[in-house]
Amino acid sequence: MAEVLVYVDHVDGAVRKPTLELLTLARRIGEPVAVALGAGAENTAAALAEHGAVKVLTHDASEYADYLVVPKVEALQAAVEVVSPAAVLVPSSAEGKEIAARLALRIGSGIITDAVDLEAGDEGPVATQSVFAASFTTKSRVSKGVPVITVKPNSAAVEAAPAAGAVEALAVTFSEKATGTKVTGRTPRESTGRPELTEAAIVVSGGRGVNGAENFAIIEALADSLGAAVGASRAAVDAGWYPHTNQVGQTGKSVSPQLYIANGISGAIQHRAGMQTSKTIVAVNKDSEAPIFDLVDYGVVGDLFDVVPQLTEEINTRKG
Repeated sequence: MAEVLVYVDHVDGAVRKPTLELLTLARRIGEPVAVALGAGAENTAAALAEHGAVKVLTHDASEYADYLVVPKVEALQAAVEVVSPAAVLVPSSAEGKEIAARLALRIGSGIITDAVDLEAGDEGPVATQSVFAASFTTKSRVSKGVPVITVKPNSAAVEAAPAAGAVEALAVTFSEKATGTKVTGRTPRESTGRPELTEAAIVVSGGRGVNGAENFAIIEALADSLGAAVGASRAAVDAGWYPHTNQVGQTGKSVSPQLYIANGISGAIQHRAGMQTSKTIVAVNKDSEAPIFDLVDYGVVGDLFDVVPQLTEEINTRKG
């Protein structure tokens, strides 16, 4: 069976959930070979092996931390040359998509971004995408070179499938291009204790109807009762009520959780583009004609300031 390269997203050896999802998808089209780079790369082996990696190619160098993107691209390029894979899978983060695009250009291959499913095909892997603000579902395959595919988080359930996970050192030689953009400083992001927005299984979002930054405490309380991430519509972000890093939509982040709860969000097409692939959608809005209700699985016509606190209280009561 052909091997499939999986780029590992990790922090000091702690493997992030989207990578484990990629391993599940990779097993459908071949044998997963993980590529772990940077500090703690070797420490990823146990988790990767548990989820199906037959091999783990590792390499650590200061360039991965000191310079942007290109060193990782060159390492993946080296892995492609060693393995000759059937495909290369990368998480659909902002950095992941840039890595994938640069890699595809370097190896002369086609690229598919934001896939939500993968399956084996007679002429190579077939990717499913939600396109045009999730109004259509398409199936595509790369017709030239080694397919490079980025996959949206929460597109597959994580499934354990123990494999050898043999660790092998990857030989990487960096070019002058690798050191073209240097990282000059870092500022730690303040932790909220909530899950990362694009990876969360549940997202609770607020929009124009929240009517002020101080009122987002209601949205946060509901999110915390569910162990959810907090999102915001563009209107709420543009008004300065919530950080841009939490914006869901065409010009923000794209999410695909198991449960999405929209509060005070009308449902403009730009917002829908970022959350329409959510598995279950619930909306609370006092306007019964709001476009969001055309999309939802469950809708509540009511004032969010009445509905959301009651919902939070009920959830906390049942948990207790």
